[in-house]
Amino acid sequence: MTASQAVGKLRSGMTLGIGGWGARRKPMALIREILRSSIKDLTVVGFGGPDVGMLCAAGKVRRLVYGFVSLDFIPLEPYFRKARETGSIEVSELDEGMLVLGLRAAGMGVPFLPTPIGFGTDVLTHNPQLRTVRSPYDDGELLIAMPAIPVDVSLLHVNRADRLGNSQTDGPDPYFDDVLARAADRCFLSTEILVDRLDQLAPDTPRSNLFDRSCVAGVVATPGGAHPTSCPDVYGWDAEHIRAYAASAGEAEGWRRYVEQWITPRESAYQARIGGAERLGRLPLAIP
Repeated sequence: MTASQAVGKLRSGMTLGIGGWGARRKPMALIREILRSSIKDLTVVGFGGPDVGMLCAAGKVRRLVYGFVSLDFIPLEPYFRKARETGSIEVSELDEGMLVLGLRAAGMGVPFLPTPIGFGTDVLTHNPQLRTVRSPYDDGELLIAMPAIPVDVSLLHVNRADRLGNSQTDGPDPYFDDVLARAADRCFLSTEILVDRLDQLAPDTPRSNLFDRSCVAGVVATPGGAHPTSCPDVYGWDAEHIRAYAASAGEAEGWRRYVEQWITPRESAYQARIGGAERLGRLPLAIP
């Protein structure tokens, strides 16, 4: 399907999981399509980067469930910071391990998973809805019952996919995309390469198929679709673009100008403006 068809399956008020990690392998072409839409009032779950910042800047986020929101070499995403400091969004700030456990619980179909993670920190102070449980075994250990984080739809970016929903993700780190895929009722993939049958293209790399095709409701061909974030091992993040985007958060009308230049044009125009596949291929990969 096209990006607009995939985003057409979303609705205001949904819980949206977004794959990737900071400025790494984010489904940015799909995020840009959401920014062009009327969708709003979203609960967003993930390890945030410019995806979260842009959705916050556009006023489309009601609640954010996250471990961090960062541009990697810029430690705190500036548009997220604005939203957090002004209180324009509700937040659930969690330890990264707790966020993963909540998503795993949703994918497993259980109400919670027990963990010692979180004790001795302010996680419990700032998340008073969290409960504790005691082990039923002889140890009697007190544990936090991390509740499941069910997701309506997850958006992920992959290196290759076929029309059946099989996918392959390259690079040294899956960034918990597999967990987000299984936690969601439906999952839409954007992909650098789309083929009819993936096993005909790369039959010797099944380990890079992170989740079953049964998780996938649609596939969108978007070469360069992770820009300005990286897509290992195809291209690195666009530091020049990210720095300009981050700087716009400190400028009067900065977000409006960014939208006019980069969001309002359709994806083909966006890809042409960033220099296309030739320039993307020259962007150095970050150290894992």
